[in-house]
Amino acid sequence: MKMIGLLGGMSWESSIEYERMINRGVREALGGTHSADLIIRSYDFTQIEELQAAGEWDAAGALLARDARRLQDAGADFIVLCTNTMHMVAPAIEAAITVPFLHLADATARAVLATGVETVALLGTRYTMEHDLYRGRLEAHGLTVRVPDGPDRAIIHDVIYEELVKGIINPDSKEAYVDIVDRLIDDGAQGVIAGCAEIELLIGPDDVTDVDGAPLPYFPTTRIHAEAAVALALEGARGEVVEPDR
Repeated sequence: MKMIGLLGGMSWESSIEYERMINRGVREALGGTHSADLIIRSYDFTQIEELQAAGEWDAAGALLARDARRLQDAGADFIVLCTNTMHMVAPAIEAAITVPFLHLADATARAVLATGVETVALLGTRYTMEHDLYRGRLEAHGLTVRVPDGPDRAIIHDVIYEELVKGIINPDSKEAYVDIVDRLIDDGAQGVIAGCAEIELLIGPDDVTDVDGAPLPYFPTTRIHAEAAVALALEGARGEVVEPDR
């Protein structure tokens, strides 16, 4: 089994989900008392949030790149960044290490395309929705990406930072999210990417339907990324590639 280096704490609610899913996936694959071989760098999220708010993406990239290198030097066989938004600095991380970096947008795009969906809605922080480094990575796989309009982006972003990262689950916020999803589906989205781990705490597959109430594909990026990490960690563990269940 390969050792996974996790960059987490952005927020810790999402990091815990990564750890839980990865450990459970390894146990389900190998049985017995098996769990994942992990090494973790978890941040005080305020430090990262302040860099985001100030637009200090180069500084944030340098910070994460330095710690990714530390995980590599400590024995990590590949690196997983446990957040969508901070994949904006993925190029800095990739340049700092020689082990593989398991990019969340690549794993997500593969999962979307496997369902036959070509046009997909993206929900996330405003950084994820508005900047090209993440959306562009999805589009490079041939996807058409829809994002909410300006006021709806503000709602999505504010709920994440003012409620979800603090563990607050507000039914009114869920209703607002579902309304936004419905508008994106009316705009042609064939499925929805939950492009922030905390979003998965608020809405799930049952909240993504067409006008007749039929379910549409829902892509929880935390689960998709965690399953890809398990597959890579167990690659060759039994002489073959272990594919994540779908």
